[in-house]
Amino acid sequence: MQDRVRRLFGRLREPLDAALFLNAQHPHLDMTFYYVSGLAAGLFEGCAAIALPDGELRLLTNPLEAETAGHAEQALVEVVKSRDEMPRALREHLPSQGKIGLNFRELTHEWFVILQKELPGATFVDISEAVRRARAVKDAREVQTLREAGKIVSRVAELIPQLLREGLTEIELATEIEHEMGRRGAAGRSFDTIVAFGPHSAEPHYAPGPVPLRSGDFVVCDFGALHRHYCSDLTRSYFWGDPEPKAWDDILRVVLRAQEAALALVRAGVPAREVHMAAARVIDSSPFRGLFTHNLGHSIGLTVHDGFSLTPRTEDPLEAGMCLTVEPGIYIPGRGGIRIEDDILVTDAGFEFLTDAPRSFPAIRASGQ
Repeated sequence: MQDRVRRLFGRLREPLDAALFLNAQHPHLDMTFYYVSGLAAGLFEGCAAIALPDGELRLLTNPLEAETAGHAEQALVEVVKSRDEMPRALREHLPSQGKIGLNFRELTHEWFVILQKELPGATFVDISEAVRRARAVKDAREVQTLREAGKIVSRVAELIPQLLREGLTEIELATEIEHEMGRRGAAGRSFDTIVAFGPHSAEPHYAPGPVPLRSGDFVVCDFGALHRHYCSDLTRSYFWGDPEPKAWDDILRVVLRAQEAALALVRAGVPAREVHMAAARVIDSSPFRGLFTHNLGHSIGLTVHDGFSLTPRTEDPLEAGMCLTVEPGIYIPGRGGIRIEDDILVTDAGFEFLTDAPRSFPAIRASGQ
């Protein structure tokens, strides 16, 4: 993973002697540990990754995951027998008087206190912005993993109409979606699955409950597959029961047009805000003005919100290799909502889809036919 280490140092604003990434206990793990090591398995609680400017990587691991750590390419691995010995190991591998970069956004206070005690002569520099920018642009291996994660959720989305049935609860459908992701190779879910029926579908970050599916319900399913530590994120919307074709079709058409308008602008060099605004203009010029209530999208990678966003305030340009979601939605309080979300790869010429499930479905009759 020397290329990733060098990419990270290339994003720094000042020279450093080392960059240090520390894991605490789950869920307080710095996913940059996995980024620089390329490891696709293991928790590595209490472990450390030390990156050096020449691309060298040193992993300080516990005995539990020593064999797994050995799969890291071109890395020096030292097994530290206990957590109590980790401060000593850090002291031996880090320059006592040097500049050491830390990912402040993920570093626990406990670890920082230990570092100040063990390396009193060192200068600690916040490199979290460089980390964010380095991780936002994916290499070929990361893109392939994200493609595989996107394929899992795409196949599950195609199956959802067959899973719908009268009286099915939101929690039951969420469980079935997660089961189907697992059957197709997911190691788990990349975030808490959202299934929302009826008026609940107007809440973008709704938590599913024991709510039964009833005729006339809008259905929003937002879910992601975790694959080799990387995340996909897809949303599809459905209508159950005797349809109201105009209400459903009018909203769905606007959401799809908004997504298409945004995608038409995507390419390396375009300011992120312009992509968001393209979608917002479509919705705000429709009868549903003001009902698109969130940002258009975000980067995906080792976390489902991987540090870059498509917002009306993001001036940063898109870069080739970024992997992003594009997810316009319209939400009518008390009635329901529709959101369509896809994962894409930004290229110099435009974009490529990482998800390929159909973007619209006809209303599904309560008979299931």
